[in-house]
Amino acid sequence: MHSARLDGITRQSTIHTINLYQQHLSPRKGFDCPHRVLYGDQSCSEYVKQLFHQQNLGSAVRQSVQRFQSCALAAKTLQLQNHGGYIVIPCCLPI
Repeated sequence: MHSARLDGITRQSTIHTINLYQQHLSPRKGFDCPHRVLYGDQSCSEYVKQLFHQQNLGSAVRQSVQRFQSCALAAKTLQLQNHGGYIVIPCCLPI
């Protein structure tokens, strides 16, 4: 029972933190998520937020790591393509 409660608290805290990031930091950071730019889909923050809504904690964390790795590769791809003539900054820490 204790583990399930901790799982729920962790998931809700993560979702709340992502919401704060999306509302206050992301609009001001000056660059877009490379994964979204390259593939035209959701930003990493939106994707990860949905994972934490829909998956158990362990699965959400594993899939988040995979997404951040994919985002780092997208950033490298965009840099090689000199996408739009601007510098591509990866939004996700190298994992």
